[in-house]
Amino acid sequence: MQISKGRVLAVLVVAVAMLSLVGAGSAAYRGDSAKKAPTTLIYAGASDPTFLDPVLTSDGESFRITKQIFEGLVDLKPGSTAVGPKLATKWSVDKTGKVWTFQLQHGVKFHDGTAFNAKAVCFNFNRWYNFPEAFQNASVSYYWQYGFGGGFAKPAEGSPGPSDSLYKSCDAVDEKTVKLVLNRPSSTVLSTLTLPAMAIESPKALQDFGADEGTVDKDGLFRPSGSYGTKHPTGTGPFKFESWTRGDKLVLVRNDDYWGDKAKVEKVIFRPISDNAARLQALQTGEIQGYDLVEPQDADTITGDDTLQLLERPPFNVGYIGFNQSKPPLDKLEVRQAIAHAINRQRVVDSFYGGRGVVAKEFMPKEIFGYADDVVTYDYDPAKSKQLLQKAGLTTPVSLDFWYPTEVSRDYMPDPKRNFEAFAADLNKAGFKVKPHSAPWSPDYTDIIETGKAQVYLIGWIADFADPDNFIGTFFQTPKPEWGFKNEEITSLLNQAERETDEAKRTELYQEANRKIMEFLPGLPYVHAKAALAFQSKVDGFVPSPVGVGGESFATVALGD
Repeated sequence: MQISKGRVLAVLVVAVAMLSLVGAGSAAYRGDSAKKAPTTLIYAGASDPTFLDPVLTSDGESFRITKQIFEGLVDLKPGSTAVGPKLATKWSVDKTGKVWTFQLQHGVKFHDGTAFNAKAVCFNFNRWYNFPEAFQNASVSYYWQYGFGGGFAKPAEGSPGPSDSLYKSCDAVDEKTVKLVLNRPSSTVLSTLTLPAMAIESPKALQDFGADEGTVDKDGLFRPSGSYGTKHPTGTGPFKFESWTRGDKLVLVRNDDYWGDKAKVEKVIFRPISDNAARLQALQTGEIQGYDLVEPQDADTITGDDTLQLLERPPFNVGYIGFNQSKPPLDKLEVRQAIAHAINRQRVVDSFYGGRGVVAKEFMPKEIFGYADDVVTYDYDPAKSKQLLQKAGLTTPVSLDFWYPTEVSRDYMPDPKRNFEAFAADLNKAGFKVKPHSAPWSPDYTDIIETGKAQVYLIGWIADFADPDNFIGTFFQTPKPEWGFKNEEITSLLNQAERETDEAKRTELYQEANRKIMEFLPGLPYVHAKAALAFQSKVDGFVPSPVGVGGESFATVALGD
Protein backbone atom coordinates (compact mmCIF):
# COMPACT_ATOMS: atom_id res chain seq x y z
CA MET A 1 0.00 0.00 0.00
CA GLN A 2 1.13 2.90 -1.30
CA ILE A 3 0.84 2.71 -0.58
CA SER A 4 2.28 1.82 0.61
CA LYS A 5 1.16 -0.47 1.79
CA GLY A 6 1.80 0.63 1.39
CA ARG A 7 -3.50 3.80 9.08
CA VAL A 8 -5.77 5.55 13.46
CA LEU A 9 -8.12 7.52 15.67
CA ALA A 10 -8.95 10.40 17.91
CA VAL A 11 -11.18 11.64 20.64
CA LEU A 12 -12.46 15.16 21.53
CA VAL A 13 -14.23 16.16 24.72
CA VAL A 14 -15.49 19.68 25.28
CA ALA A 15 -18.23 21.47 27.13
CA VAL A 16 -21.92 21.13 26.50
CA ALA A 17 -21.80 24.57 24.92
CA MET A 18 -19.89 23.06 21.99
CA LEU A 19 -22.32 20.26 21.33
CA SER A 20 -22.61 21.09 17.65
CA LEU A 21 -19.72 20.34 15.33
CA VAL A 22 -18.93 23.40 13.24
CA GLY A 23 -15.94 23.42 10.91
CA ALA A 24 -12.39 22.71 11.95
CA GLY A 25 -12.51 24.02 15.48
CA SER A 26 -15.67 22.39 16.77
CA ALA A 27 -16.17 19.23 18.77
CA ALA A 28 -18.61 16.87 20.38
CA TYR A 29 -18.83 16.35 24.10
CA ARG A 30 -19.34 14.13 27.13
CA GLY A 31 -21.57 16.01 29.54
CA ASP A 32 -21.87 15.71 33.30
CA SER A 33 -25.61 15.05 33.31
CA ALA A 34 -27.04 11.78 34.54
CA LYS A 35 -27.90 10.86 30.99
CA LYS A 36 -24.85 9.65 29.12
CA ALA A 37 -23.91 12.12 26.40
CA PRO A 38 -22.84 11.12 22.89
CA THR A 39 -19.14 10.65 22.27
CA THR A 40 -17.29 11.80 19.19
CA LEU A 41 -13.70 11.07 18.32
CA ILE A 42 -11.88 13.40 15.96
CA TYR A 43 -8.78 12.19 14.20
CA ALA A 44 -6.52 13.85 11.63
CA GLY A 45 -4.96 12.20 8.63
CA ALA A 46 -2.69 13.92 6.15
CA SER A 47 -5.17 14.13 3.28
CA ASP A 48 -8.59 13.11 2.07
CA PRO A 49 -9.11 9.53 0.95
CA THR A 50 -9.34 8.97 -2.79
CA PHE A 51 -12.43 6.70 -2.93
CA LEU A 52 -14.34 4.59 -0.43
CA ASP A 53 -14.77 1.52 -2.61
CA PRO A 54 -11.91 -0.47 -1.07
CA VAL A 55 -11.03 -2.60 -4.11
CA LEU A 56 -10.53 0.59 -6.14
CA THR A 57 -8.07 2.18 -3.71
CA SER A 58 -4.43 1.61 -2.85
CA ASP A 59 -3.59 4.42 -0.42
CA GLY A 60 -3.50 4.52 3.34
CA GLU A 61 -5.78 7.52 3.74
CA SER A 62 -8.56 5.61 2.00
CA PHE A 63 -7.90 2.34 3.82
CA ARG A 64 -8.00 4.10 7.19
CA ILE A 65 -11.66 4.86 6.47
CA THR A 66 -12.72 1.71 4.63
CA LYS A 67 -11.21 -0.45 7.38
CA GLN A 68 -13.92 0.85 9.72
CA ILE A 69 -16.80 0.37 7.27
CA PHE A 70 -15.92 -2.95 5.63
CA GLU A 71 -14.69 -6.40 6.66
CA GLY A 72 -13.13 -9.32 4.85
CA LEU A 73 -13.36 -13.07 5.28
CA VAL A 74 -10.25 -13.00 7.47
CA ASP A 75 -8.30 -10.29 9.26
CA LEU A 76 -5.03 -9.67 11.04
CA LYS A 77 -5.22 -10.15 14.78
CA PRO A 78 -4.98 -6.76 16.54
CA GLY A 79 -1.39 -5.57 16.86
CA SER A 80 0.07 -8.54 15.00
CA THR A 81 0.60 -10.02 11.55
CA ALA A 82 -1.17 -13.31 12.40
CA VAL A 83 -4.27 -14.19 10.37
CA GLY A 84 -7.50 -14.73 12.27
CA PRO A 85 -11.22 -15.09 11.51
CA LYS A 86 -13.57 -12.26 10.61
CA LEU A 87 -16.59 -12.80 8.36
CA ALA A 88 -15.40 -16.39 8.05
CA THR A 89 -15.27 -18.38 11.26
CA LYS A 90 -12.96 -21.11 9.94
CA TRP A 91 -11.48 -22.44 6.70
CA SER A 92 -9.74 -25.42 5.17
CA VAL A 93 -7.79 -26.23 2.01
CA ASP A 94 -7.79 -29.45 0.01
CA LYS A 95 -4.68 -31.50 -0.77
CA THR A 96 -4.15 -29.76 -4.13
CA GLY A 97 -3.79 -26.40 -2.38
CA LYS A 98 -6.27 -24.92 -4.84
CA VAL A 99 -9.69 -25.30 -3.18
CA TRP A 100 -10.36 -23.22 -0.05
CA THR A 101 -13.60 -23.69 1.88
CA PHE A 102 -14.80 -20.94 4.26
CA GLN A 103 -17.54 -21.23 6.87
CA LEU A 104 -19.26 -17.87 7.39
CA GLN A 105 -20.56 -15.97 10.42
CA HIS A 106 -24.28 -16.16 11.16
CA GLY A 107 -26.49 -13.15 11.81
CA VAL A 108 -24.46 -10.62 9.86
CA LYS A 109 -26.11 -7.86 7.83
CA PHE A 110 -24.78 -5.14 5.60
CA HIS A 111 -25.43 -1.55 6.64
CA ASP A 112 -28.34 -1.37 4.16
CA GLY A 113 -30.08 -4.21 5.98
CA THR A 114 -29.42 -6.89 3.37
CA ALA A 115 -28.07 -10.26 4.43
CA PHE A 116 -24.42 -11.20 4.36
CA ASN A 117 -24.14 -14.73 2.97
CA ALA A 118 -22.19 -16.95 0.60
CA LYS A 119 -23.87 -15.45 -2.46
CA ALA A 120 -22.72 -11.98 -1.39
CA VAL A 121 -19.14 -13.21 -1.04
CA CYS A 122 -19.15 -14.74 -4.51
CA PHE A 123 -20.80 -11.63 -5.94
CA ASN A 124 -17.78 -9.62 -4.80
CA PHE A 125 -15.20 -12.04 -6.21
CA ASN A 126 -17.05 -12.25 -9.51
CA ARG A 127 -17.36 -8.48 -9.63
CA TRP A 128 -13.59 -8.12 -9.36
CA TYR A 129 -12.98 -10.84 -11.93
CA ASN A 130 -15.45 -9.26 -14.36
CA PHE A 131 -14.37 -5.65 -14.00
CA PRO A 132 -15.02 -3.56 -17.14
CA GLU A 133 -12.16 -2.16 -19.19
CA ALA A 134 -11.91 1.14 -17.28
CA PHE A 135 -11.40 -0.76 -14.03
CA GLN A 136 -8.63 -2.93 -15.46
CA ASN A 137 -6.19 -0.04 -15.32
CA ALA A 138 -3.35 -0.98 -12.97
CA SER A 139 -3.87 2.17 -10.90
CA VAL A 140 -7.58 1.44 -10.42
CA SER A 141 -7.78 -2.22 -9.39
CA TYR A 142 -4.26 -2.31 -7.98
CA TYR A 143 -4.78 -4.81 -5.18
CA TRP A 144 -6.89 -7.21 -7.22
CA GLN A 145 -4.11 -7.29 -9.77
CA TYR A 146 -1.51 -7.68 -7.05
CA GLY A 147 -3.28 -10.18 -4.82
CA PHE A 148 -4.91 -12.35 -7.49
CA GLY A 149 -2.72 -11.63 -10.48
CA GLY A 150 -5.38 -9.38 -11.94
CA GLY A 151 -6.81 -11.88 -14.33
CA PHE A 152 -10.01 -10.55 -15.84
CA ALA A 153 -12.72 -12.67 -17.44
CA LYS A 154 -12.85 -10.32 -20.43
CA PRO A 155 -9.44 -8.64 -20.49
CA ALA A 156 -8.94 -5.37 -22.33
CA GLU A 157 -5.91 -5.05 -24.56
CA GLY A 158 -2.82 -5.31 -22.38
CA SER A 159 -4.72 -6.56 -19.32
CA PRO A 160 -4.10 -9.96 -17.70
CA GLY A 161 -6.62 -12.64 -18.68
CA PRO A 162 -8.07 -15.76 -17.03
CA SER A 163 -4.86 -17.75 -17.49
CA ASP A 164 -2.94 -15.11 -15.49
CA SER A 165 -5.36 -15.09 -12.60
CA LEU A 166 -4.90 -16.82 -9.27
CA TYR A 167 -8.70 -16.74 -8.99
CA LYS A 168 -10.71 -19.34 -10.89
CA SER A 169 -14.17 -19.42 -9.37
CA CYS A 170 -16.36 -18.92 -6.31
CA ASP A 171 -19.16 -21.29 -5.35
CA ALA A 172 -21.86 -20.61 -2.77
CA VAL A 173 -22.19 -24.19 -1.50
CA ASP A 174 -24.97 -23.16 0.88
CA GLU A 175 -26.03 -20.04 2.76
CA LYS A 176 -22.93 -20.04 5.02
CA THR A 177 -20.34 -22.00 3.02
CA VAL A 178 -18.11 -20.58 0.31
CA LYS A 179 -15.76 -22.58 -1.89
CA LEU A 180 -12.97 -20.46 -3.41
CA VAL A 181 -11.15 -22.21 -6.25
CA LEU A 182 -7.67 -21.10 -7.39
CA ASN A 183 -5.86 -21.81 -10.63
CA ARG A 184 -2.69 -22.66 -8.72
CA PRO A 185 -1.55 -23.10 -5.13
CA SER A 186 -0.58 -19.94 -3.27
CA SER A 187 1.34 -19.60 -0.03
CA THR A 188 -0.05 -16.09 0.50
CA VAL A 189 -3.76 -16.31 -0.33
CA LEU A 190 -4.94 -16.07 3.29
CA SER A 191 -2.72 -13.05 3.92
CA THR A 192 -4.02 -11.51 0.69
CA LEU A 193 -7.57 -11.88 1.97
CA THR A 194 -6.69 -9.75 5.02
CA LEU A 195 -6.07 -6.76 2.74
CA PRO A 196 -8.62 -3.94 3.16
CA ALA A 197 -9.09 -4.01 -0.62
CA MET A 198 -10.49 -7.54 -0.41
CA ALA A 199 -13.38 -6.50 1.84
CA ILE A 200 -16.89 -7.77 1.14
CA GLU A 201 -19.38 -5.10 0.04
CA SER A 202 -23.16 -5.03 -0.22
CA PRO A 203 -24.20 -6.36 -3.65
CA LYS A 204 -27.38 -4.27 -3.51
CA ALA A 205 -25.56 -1.01 -2.77
CA LEU A 206 -22.90 -1.72 -5.40
CA GLN A 207 -25.63 -2.09 -8.01
CA ASP A 208 -27.97 0.66 -6.79
CA PHE A 209 -25.29 3.35 -6.69
CA GLY A 210 -23.28 2.61 -9.81
CA ALA A 211 -20.12 1.21 -8.28
CA ASP A 212 -18.94 -0.08 -11.65
CA GLU A 213 -19.58 3.15 -13.52
CA GLY A 214 -16.53 5.21 -14.38
CA THR A 215 -14.05 6.18 -17.04
CA VAL A 216 -10.34 6.69 -17.52
CA ASP A 217 -9.58 10.21 -18.75
CA LYS A 218 -7.10 11.29 -21.43
CA ASP A 219 -4.33 11.33 -18.83
CA GLY A 220 -5.07 7.75 -17.79
CA LEU A 221 -6.66 8.75 -14.46
CA PHE A 222 -9.81 6.99 -13.24
CA ARG A 223 -12.91 9.13 -12.71
CA PRO A 224 -15.96 7.43 -11.12
CA SER A 225 -19.38 8.44 -12.40
CA GLY A 226 -21.44 6.44 -9.91
CA SER A 227 -21.93 7.67 -6.34
CA TYR A 228 -21.15 4.44 -4.47
CA GLY A 229 -17.47 5.19 -3.70
CA THR A 230 -18.11 8.77 -2.57
CA LYS A 231 -21.56 8.74 -0.92
CA HIS A 232 -22.79 5.19 -0.35
CA PRO A 233 -20.02 2.78 0.76
CA THR A 234 -21.83 -0.14 2.39
CA GLY A 235 -20.16 -2.91 4.38
CA THR A 236 -20.68 -4.97 7.53
CA GLY A 237 -18.24 -3.16 9.82
CA PRO A 238 -18.61 -1.50 13.24
CA PHE A 239 -19.05 1.97 11.68
CA LYS A 240 -21.35 3.26 8.94
CA PHE A 241 -20.72 6.10 6.50
CA GLU A 242 -22.61 9.32 7.22
CA SER A 243 -21.08 12.13 5.13
CA TRP A 244 -17.95 13.40 3.41
CA THR A 245 -17.01 16.98 2.56
CA ARG A 246 -13.67 16.98 0.76
CA GLY A 247 -11.11 19.18 2.41
CA ASP A 248 -13.14 19.39 5.63
CA LYS A 249 -14.29 16.17 7.24
CA LEU A 250 -15.54 12.62 6.77
CA VAL A 251 -18.02 11.35 9.34
CA LEU A 252 -18.69 7.76 10.40
CA VAL A 253 -21.35 6.71 12.91
CA ARG A 254 -21.52 3.61 15.07
CA ASN A 255 -23.30 0.60 13.59
CA ASP A 256 -25.66 -0.26 16.44
CA ASP A 257 -26.70 -3.44 14.61
CA TYR A 258 -23.13 -4.69 14.33
CA TRP A 259 -22.80 -8.48 14.66
CA GLY A 260 -19.73 -8.33 16.90
CA ASP A 261 -18.60 -6.12 19.77
CA LYS A 262 -20.09 -2.66 19.28
CA ALA A 263 -17.83 0.37 18.86
CA LYS A 264 -17.24 2.25 22.10
CA VAL A 265 -17.84 5.69 20.60
CA GLU A 266 -20.86 6.85 18.64
CA LYS A 267 -19.13 8.89 15.97
CA VAL A 268 -15.71 9.22 14.38
CA ILE A 269 -14.74 12.28 12.40
CA PHE A 270 -11.69 12.20 10.14
CA ARG A 271 -10.14 15.51 9.17
CA PRO A 272 -7.49 16.09 6.51
CA ILE A 273 -4.65 18.28 7.83
CA SER A 274 -1.73 18.14 5.42
CA ASP A 275 0.73 20.20 7.45
CA ASN A 276 2.57 18.32 10.19
CA ALA A 277 2.90 21.33 12.47
CA ALA A 278 -0.79 22.09 12.12
CA ARG A 279 -1.71 18.53 13.14
CA LEU A 280 0.39 18.80 16.29
CA GLN A 281 -1.07 22.19 17.15
CA ALA A 282 -4.61 20.87 16.66
CA LEU A 283 -3.84 18.04 19.09
CA GLN A 284 -2.37 20.41 21.68
CA THR A 285 -5.38 22.72 21.54
CA GLY A 286 -7.90 19.87 21.72
CA GLU A 287 -9.26 20.47 18.24
CA ILE A 288 -8.46 16.82 17.49
CA GLN A 289 -7.72 13.89 19.76
CA GLY A 290 -5.19 12.05 17.65
CA TYR A 291 -3.24 12.00 14.42
CA ASP A 292 -0.98 9.84 12.32
CA LEU A 293 2.46 10.45 10.80
CA VAL A 294 4.05 12.29 13.70
CA GLU A 295 7.18 14.06 12.53
CA PRO A 296 10.31 12.71 14.25
CA GLN A 297 11.27 16.12 15.65
CA ASP A 298 7.88 16.38 17.39
CA ALA A 299 8.24 13.16 19.41
CA ASP A 300 9.94 14.81 22.41
CA THR A 301 7.28 17.53 22.54
CA ILE A 302 4.55 14.90 22.72
CA THR A 303 6.22 12.59 25.24
CA GLY A 304 7.05 15.58 27.43
CA ASP A 305 3.40 16.61 27.72
CA ASP A 306 1.36 14.75 30.35
CA THR A 307 -1.85 15.42 28.44
CA LEU A 308 -0.55 13.64 25.33
CA GLN A 309 0.76 10.17 24.45
CA LEU A 310 2.90 8.72 21.66
CA LEU A 311 2.39 5.24 20.14
CA GLU A 312 4.70 3.55 17.63
CA ARG A 313 4.39 1.01 14.84
CA PRO A 314 7.29 -1.31 13.89
CA PRO A 315 9.20 -0.35 10.69
CA PHE A 316 7.30 -2.53 8.22
CA ASN A 317 7.79 -0.06 5.39
CA VAL A 318 10.21 1.25 2.80
CA GLY A 319 10.70 4.66 1.21
CA TYR A 320 12.29 4.68 -2.23
CA ILE A 321 13.10 6.71 -5.31
CA GLY A 322 11.44 5.00 -8.26
CA PHE A 323 12.95 4.87 -11.76
CA ASN A 324 10.71 4.51 -14.82
CA GLN A 325 12.86 2.71 -17.38
CA SER A 326 10.40 3.44 -20.19
CA LYS A 327 11.65 7.04 -20.03
CA PRO A 328 15.26 7.28 -21.29
CA PRO A 329 17.96 7.51 -20.23
CA LEU A 330 16.76 5.46 -17.23
CA ASP A 331 16.80 2.40 -19.46
CA LYS A 332 20.59 2.50 -19.08
CA LEU A 333 21.86 0.70 -15.98
CA GLU A 334 24.78 3.14 -15.65
CA VAL A 335 22.33 6.04 -15.29
CA ARG A 336 20.37 4.27 -12.56
CA GLN A 337 23.64 3.47 -10.80
CA ALA A 338 24.72 7.09 -11.14
CA ILE A 339 21.54 8.26 -9.40
CA ALA A 340 22.11 5.73 -6.62
CA HIS A 341 25.68 6.89 -6.00
CA ALA A 342 24.60 10.55 -6.10
CA ILE A 343 22.15 10.23 -3.19
CA ASN A 344 23.37 10.74 0.37
CA ARG A 345 20.81 8.49 2.03
CA GLN A 346 22.49 8.48 5.42
CA ARG A 347 22.35 12.27 5.68
CA VAL A 348 18.64 12.34 4.85
CA VAL A 349 17.83 9.61 7.38
CA ASP A 350 19.95 11.27 10.07
CA SER A 351 18.49 14.72 9.38
CA PHE A 352 14.80 14.06 8.88
CA TYR A 353 13.80 10.91 10.81
CA GLY A 354 14.68 11.81 14.41
CA GLY A 355 16.45 8.54 15.16
CA ARG A 356 13.46 6.45 14.04
CA GLY A 357 14.80 5.63 10.59
CA VAL A 358 17.47 3.28 9.22
CA VAL A 359 19.05 3.42 5.79
CA ALA A 360 17.48 0.86 3.47
CA LYS A 361 19.72 -1.17 1.21
CA GLU A 362 16.95 -3.25 -0.37
CA PHE A 363 13.20 -3.04 -0.92
CA MET A 364 12.16 -4.83 2.28
CA PRO A 365 13.19 -4.50 5.95
CA LYS A 366 15.44 -7.04 7.61
CA GLU A 367 12.61 -8.12 9.92
CA ILE A 368 11.02 -9.98 6.98
CA PHE A 369 12.29 -13.44 6.07
CA GLY A 370 14.05 -13.52 2.70
CA TYR A 371 16.13 -10.44 3.44
CA ALA A 372 19.60 -10.77 1.90
CA ASP A 373 22.62 -9.32 3.72
CA ASP A 374 24.84 -9.54 0.65
CA VAL A 375 23.06 -7.40 -1.93
CA VAL A 376 24.96 -4.90 -4.05
CA THR A 377 25.15 -1.54 -2.25
CA TYR A 378 25.59 1.96 -3.63
CA ASP A 379 27.69 4.23 -1.45
CA TYR A 380 27.45 7.99 -1.70
CA ASP A 381 30.03 8.95 -4.33
CA PRO A 382 29.21 11.96 -6.59
CA ALA A 383 32.47 11.56 -8.52
CA LYS A 384 31.51 7.99 -9.40
CA SER A 385 28.09 9.24 -10.56
CA LYS A 386 29.73 11.54 -13.09
CA GLN A 387 31.99 8.72 -14.29
CA LEU A 388 28.99 6.43 -14.81
CA LEU A 389 27.17 9.09 -16.82
CA GLN A 390 30.24 9.49 -19.01
CA LYS A 391 30.40 5.70 -19.40
CA ALA A 392 26.76 5.76 -20.53
CA GLY A 393 27.74 8.17 -23.31
CA LEU A 394 25.79 11.12 -21.93
CA THR A 395 26.67 14.79 -21.77
CA THR A 396 26.26 16.37 -18.36
CA PRO A 397 24.17 17.76 -16.87
CA VAL A 398 21.64 15.00 -17.54
CA SER A 399 18.07 16.21 -17.18
CA LEU A 400 15.72 14.35 -14.81
CA ASP A 401 12.00 14.97 -14.28
CA PHE A 402 11.66 14.29 -10.56
CA TRP A 403 8.17 14.04 -8.97
CA TYR A 404 7.15 14.34 -5.33
CA PRO A 405 3.72 14.48 -3.63
CA THR A 406 2.17 17.41 -1.79
CA GLU A 407 -0.51 17.60 0.87
CA VAL A 408 0.51 14.31 2.44
CA SER A 409 2.83 12.67 4.95
CA ARG A 410 3.78 9.03 5.08
CA ASP A 411 5.61 6.88 7.61
CA TYR A 412 8.47 6.58 5.14
CA MET A 413 8.46 10.30 4.18
CA PRO A 414 7.02 12.59 6.88
CA ASP A 415 7.82 15.62 4.73
CA PRO A 416 8.11 14.66 1.03
CA LYS A 417 9.20 18.10 -0.14
CA ARG A 418 12.11 18.17 2.27
CA ASN A 419 13.29 14.74 1.11
CA PHE A 420 12.93 15.83 -2.51
CA GLU A 421 14.93 19.01 -1.97
CA ALA A 422 17.79 17.10 -0.35
CA PHE A 423 17.84 14.47 -3.11
CA ALA A 424 17.60 17.10 -5.85
CA ALA A 425 20.56 19.01 -4.37
CA ASP A 426 22.59 15.78 -4.32
CA LEU A 427 21.74 15.00 -7.93
CA ASN A 428 22.52 18.51 -9.15
CA LYS A 429 26.01 18.18 -7.67
CA ALA A 430 26.61 14.84 -9.37
CA GLY A 431 26.05 15.54 -13.07
CA PHE A 432 22.26 15.85 -13.20
CA LYS A 433 19.83 18.73 -13.65
CA VAL A 434 16.64 18.10 -11.73
CA LYS A 435 13.33 19.46 -13.01
CA PRO A 436 10.87 19.42 -10.10
CA HIS A 437 7.26 18.25 -10.51
CA SER A 438 4.61 17.81 -7.85
CA ALA A 439 0.95 16.93 -7.46
CA PRO A 440 -1.47 16.52 -4.54
CA TRP A 441 -1.46 12.97 -3.21
CA SER A 442 -5.25 12.77 -3.44
CA PRO A 443 -6.49 12.18 -6.03
CA ASP A 444 -3.71 12.67 -8.59
CA TYR A 445 -0.22 11.71 -7.43
CA THR A 446 -0.60 7.95 -7.05
CA ASP A 447 -2.40 7.77 -10.40
CA ILE A 448 0.43 9.71 -12.07
CA ILE A 449 2.97 7.25 -10.69
CA GLU A 450 1.01 4.04 -11.26
CA THR A 451 0.11 4.90 -14.86
CA GLY A 452 3.78 5.46 -15.70
CA LYS A 453 3.74 9.21 -16.31
CA ALA A 454 6.63 10.05 -13.96
CA GLN A 455 10.29 9.51 -14.80
CA VAL A 456 11.83 9.66 -11.30
CA TYR A 457 9.59 9.84 -8.24
CA LEU A 458 9.34 9.65 -4.48
CA ILE A 459 7.03 7.05 -3.04
CA GLY A 460 7.09 4.07 -0.71
CA TRP A 461 5.19 1.18 0.78
CA ILE A 462 3.72 0.18 4.13
CA ALA A 463 3.32 -3.58 4.47
CA ASP A 464 -0.10 -5.16 4.38
CA PHE A 465 1.24 -8.38 5.87
CA ALA A 466 4.61 -9.70 6.99
CA ASP A 467 5.76 -11.53 3.89
CA PRO A 468 8.34 -10.69 1.20
CA ASP A 469 5.63 -11.20 -1.39
CA ASN A 470 4.01 -8.06 0.00
CA PHE A 471 7.18 -6.09 -0.68
CA ILE A 472 9.20 -7.27 -3.66
CA GLY A 473 6.36 -9.43 -4.96
CA THR A 474 4.10 -6.39 -4.98
CA PHE A 475 6.67 -4.28 -6.79
CA PHE A 476 8.26 -6.61 -9.30
CA GLN A 477 6.38 -9.89 -9.78
CA THR A 478 4.49 -8.53 -12.78
CA PRO A 479 5.46 -5.68 -15.11
CA LYS A 480 4.00 -2.33 -14.05
CA PRO A 481 3.88 1.03 -15.85
CA GLU A 482 5.48 2.84 -12.91
CA TRP A 483 8.69 0.81 -13.35
CA GLY A 484 8.60 0.51 -17.14
CA PHE A 485 10.54 -2.75 -17.54
CA LYS A 486 10.23 -6.50 -17.95
CA ASN A 487 12.77 -8.77 -16.29
CA GLU A 488 11.90 -12.43 -16.75
CA GLU A 489 14.58 -13.63 -14.33
CA ILE A 490 13.19 -11.58 -11.44
CA THR A 491 9.58 -12.42 -12.34
CA SER A 492 10.37 -16.14 -12.46
CA LEU A 493 12.06 -16.09 -9.04
CA LEU A 494 9.11 -14.26 -7.47
CA ASN A 495 6.57 -16.58 -9.08
CA GLN A 496 8.43 -19.61 -7.74
CA ALA A 497 8.67 -18.06 -4.28
CA GLU A 498 4.96 -17.26 -4.10
CA ARG A 499 3.98 -20.84 -4.94
CA GLU A 500 6.57 -22.51 -2.71
CA THR A 501 5.06 -23.77 0.56
CA ASP A 502 8.37 -24.77 2.19
CA GLU A 503 9.49 -21.66 4.10
CA ALA A 504 13.21 -22.50 3.95
CA LYS A 505 13.04 -22.78 0.17
CA ARG A 506 10.93 -19.63 -0.05
CA THR A 507 13.54 -17.79 2.00
CA GLU A 508 16.31 -18.78 -0.40
CA LEU A 509 14.26 -17.76 -3.43
CA TYR A 510 13.47 -14.35 -1.98
CA GLN A 511 17.08 -13.78 -0.97
CA GLU A 512 18.18 -14.51 -4.54
CA ALA A 513 15.44 -12.22 -5.85
CA ASN A 514 16.66 -9.40 -3.60
CA ARG A 515 20.18 -9.82 -4.97
CA LYS A 516 18.96 -9.71 -8.57
CA ILE A 517 16.74 -6.71 -7.91
CA MET A 518 19.50 -4.61 -6.42
CA GLU A 519 21.84 -5.51 -9.28
CA PHE A 520 19.17 -4.50 -11.78
CA LEU A 521 18.37 -1.40 -9.69
CA PRO A 522 14.78 -0.52 -10.66
CA GLY A 523 14.79 2.14 -7.95
CA LEU A 524 16.72 3.26 -4.89
CA PRO A 525 15.35 2.27 -1.47
CA TYR A 526 16.55 4.76 1.11
CA VAL A 527 14.71 4.33 4.44
CA HIS A 528 12.80 2.02 6.75
CA ALA A 529 11.11 4.13 9.43
CA LYS A 530 9.23 3.56 12.64
CA ALA A 531 5.90 5.35 12.45
CA ALA A 532 4.47 7.28 15.36
CA LEU A 533 0.92 8.26 16.26
CA ALA A 534 -0.08 10.88 18.80
CA PHE A 535 -3.18 11.03 20.99
CA GLN A 536 -4.54 12.90 23.92
CA SER A 537 -3.80 10.89 27.05
CA LYS A 538 -7.53 10.39 27.69
CA VAL A 539 -7.80 8.27 24.53
CA ASP A 540 -7.67 4.59 25.41
CA GLY A 541 -7.78 1.30 23.51
CA PHE A 542 -6.11 2.12 20.21
CA VAL A 543 -3.92 -0.79 19.05
CA PRO A 544 -1.16 0.13 16.54
CA SER A 545 -0.64 -2.42 13.80
CA PRO A 546 2.67 -3.42 12.22
CA VAL A 547 0.98 -2.94 8.83
CA GLY A 548 -0.40 0.49 9.69
CA VAL A 549 -3.88 1.75 8.90
CA GLY A 550 -4.93 -1.43 7.12
CA GLY A 551 -4.73 -3.28 10.42
CA GLU A 552 -6.11 -0.66 12.81
CA SER A 553 -9.67 -0.41 14.08
CA PHE A 554 -11.30 2.52 15.85
CA ALA A 555 -14.01 0.31 17.35
CA THR A 556 -11.88 -0.45 20.43
CA VAL A 557 -11.11 3.19 21.20
CA ALA A 558 -12.76 4.84 24.19
CA LEU A 559 -12.73 8.19 25.97
CA GLY A 560 -11.28 8.31 29.43
CA ASP A 561 -12.26 10.86 32.05
